[in-house]
Amino acid sequence: MATDYDAPRKGDDESSDDSIEELKAHRAERADGKVDVDEFDAAEGLELPGADLSGEELTVQVLPKQQDEFTCASCFMVRHRSQLAGENSSGQPICKECAD
Repeated sequence: MATDYDAPRKGDDESSDDSIEELKAHRAERADGKVDVDEFDAAEGLELPGADLSGEELTVQVLPKQQDEFTCASCFMVRHRSQLAGENSSGQPICKECAD
């Protein structure tokens, strides 16, 4: 007996008998062109490179270096003393990341 490989396969586990038109209509309902409002809200806070920020003000409070902190002589970052790896040849402190 010859087998028609182009014939659609129907299994017992298929419970939906949706036609092509019903599937297209369902897909059109889901893609109705409405844009999620949250996407606009998320994009509102993004700044493009080269944007004019001259009218913006910083709202971050900057604290002076604390007694248990040091400034790394290599990367110039203020680190906690637990990150101190030692000193360079000039006697200036170096952090663990720069010492590696």
